[in-house]
Amino acid sequence: MADPKGFLKEGRQTAPRRPVEERIHDWDEVYPGGMGRALLPIITTQASRCMDCGIPFCHQGCPLGNIIPEWNDLVWRDDWEGAIERLHATNNFPEFTGRLCPAPCETACVLGINQDPVTIKNIEVSIIDKAWETGLVRPQPPEWLSGRTVAVVGSGPAGLAAAQQLTRAGHTVAVYERADKIGGLLRYGIPEFKMEKKHLDKRLDQMRREGTIFRAGVDVGEGDLTAERLRERYDAVVLAMGATAARDLPVPGRELAGIHQAMEFLPQSNRAALGEEVEGQIMATGKHVVIIGGGDTGADCLGTSTRHGAASITQLEIMGEPPTERPDGQPWPTYPMTFRVSSAHEEAGDRVYGVSTQEFLGDEDGQVRALRLVDVEFKDGRPQEIEGTEREIPADLVLFAMGFVGPEKQGLVEQLGVELDERGNVKRDLGYMSSERGVFVAGDAGRGQSLIVWAIAEGRAAAAAVDEFLTGSTTLPSPIPPTARPLMA
Repeated sequence: MADPKGFLKEGRQTAPRRPVEERIHDWDEVYPGGMGRALLPIITTQASRCMDCGIPFCHQGCPLGNIIPEWNDLVWRDDWEGAIERLHATNNFPEFTGRLCPAPCETACVLGINQDPVTIKNIEVSIIDKAWETGLVRPQPPEWLSGRTVAVVGSGPAGLAAAQQLTRAGHTVAVYERADKIGGLLRYGIPEFKMEKKHLDKRLDQMRREGTIFRAGVDVGEGDLTAERLRERYDAVVLAMGATAARDLPVPGRELAGIHQAMEFLPQSNRAALGEEVEGQIMATGKHVVIIGGGDTGADCLGTSTRHGAASITQLEIMGEPPTERPDGQPWPTYPMTFRVSSAHEEAGDRVYGVSTQEFLGDEDGQVRALRLVDVEFKDGRPQEIEGTEREIPADLVLFAMGFVGPEKQGLVEQLGVELDERGNVKRDLGYMSSERGVFVAGDAGRGQSLIVWAIAEGRAAAAAVDEFLTGSTTLPSPIPPTARPLMA
């Protein structure tokens, strides 16, 4: 490292967010001028804190295998071109992960054993944002075409990563997306205040210039494009449609109006924030909002409801409140379940832990008006209701943010006849191939609901497996090397 004593001289410093009273009235990112620009004045100093440790456990923490110490060193030396080269060597979309990933690399940082870890995520997003500003991100079209064709179903991070890698390998790749615009949950699931869509659009423009074909508004498995026709048309298929089957809460009163899944609410708000007309939009304005689920999707609902002007917002979580320090049972370098405060939690709302919803209560018009809750404690891994803790809280709008149970089965999955695993995901071997030859699976569709960094890693790994299947060998890097190689087509 350029400064082996940097971690002794400097403390951790992250970018300041815009004032709460300012940002809750718009949909812009919560960092002034964008996250990367907000960080640049302090980022070189923060990069100097990288320790030159003998074994960089940050590599172990990152599913992509990012070469973190190297680009920290290059940033410290003000070599931004070298830094983006190292970063792009392992990550197709650092502008996404630098904004959306929970940074398991940082919890694995050796400095984090007894100090605050290096601001790896902040350095990452600064590198890519500066690279875009200075023209260091350029299309990389293939030098030759293989004559092989690949269909990628789904345009989220896994599908886009697989498509970009396969296009650069010389294959003709078409990405299918059932929504009207490309991007999957990056487009309509992630609120603008977490990642403005200009970052997605710039990357899609690069991919188009490289030769990737995008077909939005096509629901594969419906209408004319059946699974059979897809298989006939393409030499290989990559399923990257995500895990979009949402978990429900079948308790009394579930049928009342005003109870919605998060992915009914968030896409509408994202469209409206982008200037689109949304007929019958679900609004939180002036309402008592209850969000069931304490994860990232719940926080997205919280931040969105705040910007709508909700009267009150309560976020419920069945698990107990996590500790502020790393639990003994989750030692370094594992990713600990600790109490975290997102930008949305800074803005508004109350978080209530250790509660379960018993019933939704409605008025005479069939509209939800309240929830009946009860405190719970976990015994033998199962929640047990605590007698005498029942109570009601007002609720005019209830949003389910309890996660997802796998890919949707109707349509393409059923038509392909692929086997499912015990959790309802598409089953695949160690080479990312499903039970149907030539049909591969990447991201949440095969893994189950997971992190964006895992989606990109699996997209890259599946691309290497597809390339080998089509040509008999591959030079594409794979962060998760397949150990059971598929046979050549």
